[in-house]
This record gives sequence, structure tokens and C-alpha cells, in this order.
Amino acid sequence: MFTRRTLGLGALAGLGLGTLPRDVHAATDELRVGAQNLAPWLDPGRDFSNVGSQFYWNAFDPLIGKDHSKAESVWQPGLATSWKQVSPTEMELTLRQGVKFHDGSLMTAEDVVFSIDRIVNATFPPYTVRQRDTVPNMAKVEAVGEHVIRVTAKRPEPLFETLLNAQQLMIVPKRYIQSLGQGNAAFEAFALKPVGTGPYRIAEFVPGQRVVYERFEDFWGEKAPFRRVTVRRIPELSGRITALANNEVDLITNLPPDQLATVAGNPALRVESLVTPLFHVVIFNTQHEKMRDARLRQALSLAVDRDTLNAALWDGKAVVPATHSMPQFGPLHMPQLKTFAFDPDRAKALLKQVGYNGFPIRYDTAAMYYTNGLVAAQAIQEMWGAVGVKMELNVGDAWTGADPTMMARNWSNPMYYPDPAGCFGTMWGPTGNSVTEGRFKPDAEYTAEWDRFRYSTELATRQDSYGKLMQAIANDPPVLPLYQPYESFAMRHNLRWRPLPGHIPYVLDFRAGRVAMG
Repeated sequence: MFTRRTLGLGALAGLGLGTLPRDVHAATDELRVGAQNLAPWLDPGRDFSNVGSQFYWNAFDPLIGKDHSKAESVWQPGLATSWKQVSPTEMELTLRQGVKFHDGSLMTAEDVVFSIDRIVNATFPPYTVRQRDTVPNMAKVEAVGEHVIRVTAKRPEPLFETLLNAQQLMIVPKRYIQSLGQGNAAFEAFALKPVGTGPYRIAEFVPGQRVVYERFEDFWGEKAPFRRVTVRRIPELSGRITALANNEVDLITNLPPDQLATVAGNPALRVESLVTPLFHVVIFNTQHEKMRDARLRQALSLAVDRDTLNAALWDGKAVVPATHSMPQFGPLHMPQLKTFAFDPDRAKALLKQVGYNGFPIRYDTAAMYYTNGLVAAQAIQEMWGAVGVKMELNVGDAWTGADPTMMARNWSNPMYYPDPAGCFGTMWGPTGNSVTEGRFKPDAEYTAEWDRFRYSTELATRQDSYGKLMQAIANDPPVLPLYQPYESFAMRHNLRWRPLPGHIPYVLDFRAGRVAMG
């Protein structure tokens, strides 16, 4: 029986955490961060990853801002100072004047139109994917005055403000990007030399290794608290903790629960944690010949004891959902729905009904990408075995979500924006990633219900439709949410920083008012 997390981390006890070296990093104008992963490129418009989402908020801005200290959506001026919905399909925004990009150029309505249009009417393949899963309802954007733009939707849009706050629609400089090359080559080049409007400029970017921010003195808002912030990749947990112990970094990411006491017990260090607005999930390839029968996938879901996983891997601090919902969804947070459950007896009965004959089900996982990802896969292997299912565990770093031979694997389902459409929908909506990659094919009834949910302006209608969609997922499951992970960060005791519930997952927010040292 799987009861506890066991990883080769015993050596951490010998790292001298009880005698942290004297702080020789006296200056408070530099912050050093050790991250588990770093992105291969930086472009907020094309990014979809948990790794990339860490880095954009320091260097880029959306049109509509948000109070990130609150889980619910409280909108604030951003690069737009005001906005109004002038019709069910049109939103007009007045742009902030005097905003500078990091290359020194002034932001204009032309830049804003370009930034949104590159996604809405995408020709660059990575942007076309974001168009389908993030803004499929947007039709066009245009300047209607020197400092006013209008965004037009294809059909009535209940989520204008939410979408105009999304990372994928952050504002970038048109002329700078066009100076980098012709056509799509310019977008590829921009992802290696990004320029935004945020309080820090990206002074250095070494893909997969290091990103260096420097304070942008011409930022339109409150000045950044640090002159310089360096984030470097330290993939091994023991290496990150060693770097913190040796005063080589001030903050580290992805600290698992079994190390919290070790770090928090040292008076020179402290820990901040948050239930992340993201689900660790098991996904199923519903189009695989051996996985087409919904009863098999129901059985695989029912065989997983998610509460035991939470207790063993997260010390009970993660959140195990009864349905696909989280508080950030506001009035569409519907925890009363019962979509997912643990019932091994029913799982065995379903396996008998479907005639499961012991063939192996390949389960793909990376070794270290997700906190506790591999050990969770090993635990699920035991749980499937307990109901008679053979798992073939396939460990590798390659993404296999679009591989037609993939049968099941782990993944994460982040909240890209605070609505079920921005979490569940980006993956399992009719234009979502799972459809694009070919492992999920919704029928006409599901698609019609999705449209009713997504585009209704009546809250009661949206709630009713989302409940029906969750029932459809229970009947024919493409996914099993395991839990919202309890992610922790370790830092020097004199660093005041914490993850905020209103951000999308893993954002390292080092703006004014969010971090201080001393």
C-alpha cells in the first residue's frame, strides 16, 4: 500500500541548514532566485506553460489590470485607464499616455492593435494555437482614436475584461518586433530578445538557464524595488536548498512538503506556500483504439485514491476536488458538483463489463517537471494494480500529449484566466488544446452545451450548463483532476515575498509593494 513519499533526499540533512552562513549579501538592490525550471523562450503571446508563466509579469503589462492579492477578480487600470462595453460584441478602451517600452519607444494605439491582432488573426503557428484556446471569439481590434481602441467579438462576449487581462494579450512593441526580421522570423527572434512595458526590462536571457531583469527607470507606474533580479535554473531540489544554505540565492521555488520542516526550522530561513490555481491531472487519450470505451476510463479514474495521494505527497495540504472548480472562478465556483470519486469496487465491475484482459496501459510522465509528478505516477500504478490494471510506466522528458500512441499521462491544467473557460475550457473546450492535439473529440451535444455555457450573459445559464458539462465528463472522462498542489517557496528570513492568489500559477511577482528585503 502506498502511504508516504520516498525520494533520495536524505543527504539534505547534511547541508548545514542549522548554520546558515553569515549574510554577506548586504545590498538590498539585488534579488537572486533559484528556479526548478526556466523557459526556452519568452513571449507572453505564445506561452502556455507553467515554466514560462513565472517570468512575464515583471516585464510586461496587460490592458486591464487586476488586484492579485484577491482570489476573486477585481479589475484595475493597466495600460488602459478606462474601458466600456459599448455593445454586446464591442469593448472600447482608452489607453494610458506616456507609456514607454524598454527600447525607449512610446506605446501607441498601433502597438496595442498589433499586440492583440497577432493572436486574434494569427499566422505564426504558435499564435494560432493560442487563438483557438484563448480568444476564439475575438474578431478584430482597431484604433478608433489616437488613444482609443475597439475590440470586437464574433458573438456577445461575457468575458471581455477577463480576456483583456490575460497574459496572451500583454502589449508588445510593433516596430521593434518588425525590426528583428521578416514574417514569422521576427516573432521567433522576439522570443529570445523580449521587450515589454513592465517595471523591469529583460537585460539578459539565456534560454533554459538564466533570465536577468534590470529596473526600468522609465516605467509608467511605481518603480521596481530592485535594481537587478537574477533567476537561474537549479533543477535538482538538493542543489536549490544547498544554494539557499550557502547564501548563493535569496529565494527558491518548488519546495515539496517533506522539506518544509527542514527549512522552516531554521531561524535564518522562512517558507511561504499557496494552494495553486492549477490542477495536477491524469489525461486519457480517448481516441486511442484501446482507450475508446468510456467505461475503461471511468474505471481508471475510480481506482485512484486521491485523498491518499494528498496525504502522502502533500501532507494533506493540497485540495482534492469533487469537480473541476476552484475559488478563483468566483460565482462559477461550484464545489457542490460531484464529478470525480474513489470507488475501487465499481472500478472492478466496470473493468469486467468492458472485458479488460490485462493489456498494459502506458502512462507517460517526466521525471522532474511537476513537483511529486513521478512519485504520484508510481502510486497510481499501485492503485491501478489493486483493481487489476497493468500500468506500463514510461518516464521521459518529451511531451507526448499529441502522440497517438499515448494512452494516459500526467499533465497540469492551470488557470490561464479566472473563469472555467480559462482553465477547463482551454484544455477541453471544443477549440481547446486536447482537441487540437487529437486526444479528445467532443460530440455535437457537448459542443452545443459548451457554447451555451461560454457565451451566455446570464449567470444562472452558465452555472446550469457547466454542471451539465461536468456530468458529460463524468460519463466519458478525458481527464481526472488529482489535486490542486500546495506549492512552497523557501527564502531568506529578511526577504518579504509571497505568492498571491490572484495570479495565474507560479508567477514570480517582484513589483513594487509585492517584495522587500531588509
